[in-house]
Amino acid sequence: MPSARIFQPTKDASQSGMARTKLWLLEFDQTGPRETDPLMGWTGSSDMLQQVRLEFETREEAIAYAKRAGIAYRVEEPQKTVMRKGLSYSDNFKFNRTAPWTH
Repeated sequence: MPSARIFQPTKDASQSGMARTKLWLLEFDQTGPRETDPLMGWTGSSDMLQQVRLEFETREEAIAYAKRAGIAYRVEEPQKTVMRKGLSYSDNFKFNRTAPWTH
């Protein structure tokens, strides 16, 4: 029976918002090694479960689905997001800066 991981994806480096990071995903683990195509050099696999990626609203829904389908699963907890302090361009020219001006 295949195994899967349940996780919440992190945002991409090129992504400024938090879109598509609220969903929980269920992805199946790789069951066999990938093969290299001798003609083109592409890597591929005959494992069709590698292409399956299921989305759920909550972690509990994903766990319930895995239990119903008899899939061994592991849950990866999301990391805490760090909220950055908003700075403006004019803060570079304040008189009470903590770091000295270098120009």
